[in-house]
Amino acid sequence: KKPLILFLDDLQWADRASIAVIKRLLLTLSASRFLFVGSYREGEMNEHHHVWNMMSTISDLGVNARVIQMSHLNRDVVNDMISDMLRLSPRLTRPLADIAYHKTKGNPLFLKRLMISLSKDGLLRFSLSRRRWVWDEEKIQSRKIPDDVATFLTSAIFKLSP
Repeated sequence: KKPLILFLDDLQWADRASIAVIKRLLLTLSASRFLFVGSYREGEMNEHHHVWNMMSTISDLGVNARVIQMSHLNRDVVNDMISDMLRLSPRLTRPLADIAYHKTKGNPLFLKRLMISLSKDGLLRFSLSRRRWVWDEEKIQSRKIPDDVATFLTSAIFKLSP
């Protein structure tokens, strides 16, 4: 009698069999007790992808389905996130946030991975003497970073030791 919530990420990679299982769940479970949330990356599914076929079918059968488009983060939100990550005033993190925004175009996953990468590479580090995070804006600005998150993550994977 308790509600069930199912969240699946990266639906753009789901195969037909997985989509068929999701569709069956949506059609058989009571809407008052079941919530399905699926996410996908914009631009990675064309209009013929089987996820869209499923959405059309379940809507035709009376299942309440909505697509909510999530956009990239704006400069102020990127600054707020970095300020929260580093526990510093937004006034202090603005220069770093501007660079990060320019490099990631506000993509939240890209932003997170960039910040981790900067820390691992020593471009963002905690200063014991200043008791706060510090960074080298010039080096971060001049650092070559791929234009998209997939290429960025792939290059990070290749840097891992076997």
